[in-house]
Amino acid sequence: MTDHSLRLLLDFDACAQRDKGQAPAFLHRRDRKFALTCEQQGVTPTPKRWLAHINHLSGPGAGTPPSAGTLRFWQRINSGFMVAGTVFGLIAMIGLLFYDGGQRINVTVIVAFVAFQLLLAVVTTVQSLVGWQPWGALLRRFHNNPETTVTTKLQPVLMARAAQLGGLCFALAGLATLLVMVVLQDLAFGWSTTLDTDASRYHSLIAAMATPWAAIWPAAAPDLALVESTRFFRASAGAGSMEPARWGQWWPFIAMLWTTWALLPRLALALLSGVLIRRKARQLLANHPARRALLYRMETPALDTGNEHNDASDLPDTHTQLKLQPLPDASIVLCWAGAGDPELPDALSSGKSLIAKAGGRLTLEEDRQTLKQVAEQLAQESGRSVILVVRSWEPPTGELEDFLTSARELWPKDVRIALLPLATHIEQEPDVHQVQQWLRFAKRAGPEFIMVSLIPAHGAVPGMNGGVME
Repeated sequence: MTDHSLRLLLDFDACAQRDKGQAPAFLHRRDRKFALTCEQQGVTPTPKRWLAHINHLSGPGAGTPPSAGTLRFWQRINSGFMVAGTVFGLIAMIGLLFYDGGQRINVTVIVAFVAFQLLLAVVTTVQSLVGWQPWGALLRRFHNNPETTVTTKLQPVLMARAAQLGGLCFALAGLATLLVMVVLQDLAFGWSTTLDTDASRYHSLIAAMATPWAAIWPAAAPDLALVESTRFFRASAGAGSMEPARWGQWWPFIAMLWTTWALLPRLALALLSGVLIRRKARQLLANHPARRALLYRMETPALDTGNEHNDASDLPDTHTQLKLQPLPDASIVLCWAGAGDPELPDALSSGKSLIAKAGGRLTLEEDRQTLKQVAEQLAQESGRSVILVVRSWEPPTGELEDFLTSARELWPKDVRIALLPLATHIEQEPDVHQVQQWLRFAKRAGPEFIMVSLIPAHGAVPGMNGGVME
């Protein structure tokens, strides 16, 4: 799945979710500067350029795009549907063409089965257009990443494409099985129905279905004589009144019937599902609330007075109480969203009673279990400190704030949380602009949060003087 519009929407939505944890003044300055840079370069500030700008600010350790996890999830679903469709298509055609030498293969059953496949294909497309999600609970069970409004609205069209791809593989496998069995076996076709239907009416139905290819392949459009001579009844096999040579003349019609009314509609609707996904992605991106806020920030000049909480008559508050502190003596280390992978520094991994992981691809239930495990460990120890390891190049997210809110409810009230941003290379300090975003986060989080440095803090962060809330 390499859909550019879908990838752009998912990356934009993920970045918008992360920005919810940032201060409005910081977002305004960042995005206004981006707009002015685009104006100097003579280019339009599109969402694609904005994402490239954000990735550039994140540094070389930003990792894979946020959309990669969601796209891999849907790739697995598509692959699963295609494999299942191939297997069931093979089994279904073998069942339809089962012939024991005594009874003919009923063409009426095959016609009804093809009509059912066509109905399923149309219903799948209609379902995606109206947004019906009967499988929503099943998807949430297997999808570890938290759902957003955007991913929920994309599910109908994404699931429709998976279903159409599975149906396409079903039709391809069925057609291949039919052609192989025609070569390997002497199949005998006929038609029969409990209804009082004469051969002329049945021929009219067959002729209507064969209209698309009758002029191209006349042998695949049965005539009235073939229809009359291959009817059989349940009371008697009728072998004495039928010409056995004609029983196999139905296979071209069956092959074209399956190709025209089962295979080609699935192919067309599978292509249409891709168009619907691109249209839906562009529509959601154009109407995304974060995009409207982004446009406002880019168009409105940012005025930075340095006065965050004082009255307008006061002088700007330029004083800060944030200072970086050395690594505390804590026996519990909590790694957030893959921080510390593939391994932690020796200062964090040695002599610790508990090293746990949370966030990222872990489920909410796993995060709750981790919080309970840390709470039990804190109750057994005299120390009241937890080291929270994060990636310095990733900005604080709303998920992290929710996790820490839950931690406050479960952990003892006097616990101190040491926030430790790791750089891409653990033997180095993070970049200044990366540390600053975590300093702001520690300031907003509350007095129980401190900012620490793995390498002994020997200098101040320019403009901030480092990070502890006192």
